[in-house]
Amino acid sequence: MGKCTFTRSAERVRAAGATVSGGVNSNFRMGVAPTPLVFERGEGAYLLDIDGNRLIDYYLALGPMVLGHSPRDVVEAAKRQLDIGLLYGGQSELEYLAAAKVVEMVPCAERVRFAGSGTEAVQLALRLARAVTGRSTVIKFEGHYHGWVDSVLWSTSTPQDQLGPEDAPVKHAASAGQDLPAGQNLELMSWNRAEPLLARLAKGDVAAVIMEATMCNSGGIFAAPGYLEAVREACTRHGTILIFDEVITGFRIGPGGAQQRLGVTPDLATFAKAIANGFTVAAVAGRAEVMDRLVDGAIMHGGTYNAQPAAMAAAIATMDRLSKPGAHDGMERQGTKLMRGIEAAFAEAGMPVYVGGYPQIFTVNLGVTGKPSNYRGLAKVDKAAYRKFTTALLGHGVRALERGAWFLSTEHDEKVVDRTLDAVRAAIAEVAPELQHLRA
Repeated sequence: MGKCTFTRSAERVRAAGATVSGGVNSNFRMGVAPTPLVFERGEGAYLLDIDGNRLIDYYLALGPMVLGHSPRDVVEAAKRQLDIGLLYGGQSELEYLAAAKVVEMVPCAERVRFAGSGTEAVQLALRLARAVTGRSTVIKFEGHYHGWVDSVLWSTSTPQDQLGPEDAPVKHAASAGQDLPAGQNLELMSWNRAEPLLARLAKGDVAAVIMEATMCNSGGIFAAPGYLEAVREACTRHGTILIFDEVITGFRIGPGGAQQRLGVTPDLATFAKAIANGFTVAAVAGRAEVMDRLVDGAIMHGGTYNAQPAAMAAAIATMDRLSKPGAHDGMERQGTKLMRGIEAAFAEAGMPVYVGGYPQIFTVNLGVTGKPSNYRGLAKVDKAAYRKFTTALLGHGVRALERGAWFLSTEHDEKVVDRTLDAVRAAIAEVAPELQHLRA
């Protein structure tokens, strides 16, 4: 089989720039090497693009496609609803069934509210926390991403030489045009360090602590033993709302997400992506006494498309599948094989790499040795070298995110993983002459 080429995609994106800025509708799809791709359809673990390439997909739409592309049961559930109604401006039985499923599966979920995106869900969680506590300050952490709006888009991917001291990190706005006053009540800390956080919480003026319970966006890093438990206890003692951002981990790494797998229950958690396998669904779930503050109308939460019926039908079908015993076992098994295979391939080439995270969502950190404990531990990640690798990998028919994350679905079977590892070894061999500096 010859190398994949992407001439038609490049031409189409370039031409589309006449009507769509940059030819893309999300900046996360821009700047992809060798070009942003244009697709015709998705099938299981594969995407088919307009150049005729059939690519093994580890983007999985940046996480949602946990059951793979076009799963029949999810698609049929949505189709049935499309025949009888699109949007009501009122309630449907489907949203109540979906909420009951979330409550059944997620440890913290006593009540649920649906939203349109993970970014929206985070904003609702923070608004709830501030209203319930009567406080303004929110603590977030370097390298943790909680959406693209002004109030939380701070220090998500700051260059390591601009971080400042670890005990007093510099807070960086992550976008031009950002409304700087929107972040004035946001305090930044370095994650996975219990003592400074506990000391800060002891002042008694923090509304919420928000974090990824496992740092998936930046580097596949686990919390240190006892860290989450210590934060949970301190938040309870000082009246602070603990929020887990499970937009990536929710439903993907287990039926109840990271909180179930790690055994630590937050007050609130945000979900999106894998909850509905590609349909537009997000949620905030949490303790009844917090969530029910929405009932008197003093806290504003709206959204024309919240709990859209066809999306609710898809969410129910997705959660039904993921709640079955053993639903995650194949991803666990194949993801572990893939992680170890990638490690071995780079080791054989004499290149340092840290592969961290869960088998269902892990990150390949090229140039890193040892186990980093937070964003600062990723200082040696060679992003340029890894980008060369993923570009070569795409030429061999495998699509993986340039930032290092790999998402698996239930459709990534042993045959797919074996083909992937063949492509990984071929891509490494192809770019090895350009990456000699990694062997020093």
